[in-house]
Amino acid sequence: MSYLIKLKFFWDIMRKAIFLDRDGVINKRLIGDYVKKIEEFKLLPKVREALVEFKKMGYLLIVVTNQQGIAKGVMTEEDLKVIHDYMLELLPEIDDIFYCPHLEGTCNCRKPRNGMLLKAKEKWNIDFKKSWMIGDSESDIICGKSVGCKTIRILYEDKETEADFVAKSLYDCVEIIKKSG
Repeated sequence: MSYLIKLKFFWDIMRKAIFLDRDGVINKRLIGDYVKKIEEFKLLPKVREALVEFKKMGYLLIVVTNQQGIAKGVMTEEDLKVIHDYMLELLPEIDDIFYCPHLEGTCNCRKPRNGMLLKAKEKWNIDFKKSWMIGDSESDIICGKSVGCKTIRILYEDKETEADFVAKSLYDCVEIIKKSG
């Protein structure tokens, strides 16, 4: 089999992914504010360990994050790039990042809409039925369910959710995904 045929065969295989919200899942959420510089970006406990375990299970790791602070003029896309470059230094397991810089109701990419997931599917050949969405808000869950992903909501308190599973941290999601695949 030639190299090109092998490459095409490999690419034709649908891949599984874990879509991760950023603030409140990977890093500490700033209530009432936005993470605007790397000094404000604080990893939550055992995030790296969780990502390593997800990679061992064969998942692509894709961050999908709403960043309307850009549209509000609180930060620039360059500010966000610096933060994301820093995050990738700390967490090299992350395969890609998609973000929505728009205000609510002005686009198809801001969660709960699924534009970021659809772009990721197109780029990475993702099978949503084998994939997961992990987030700390109901808009993350709605987004994931809209394309057929299994969902986990990280909740720090008891709240109603449509998520398939609930966890207290990203690391707690490891066992859920191992058992549910």
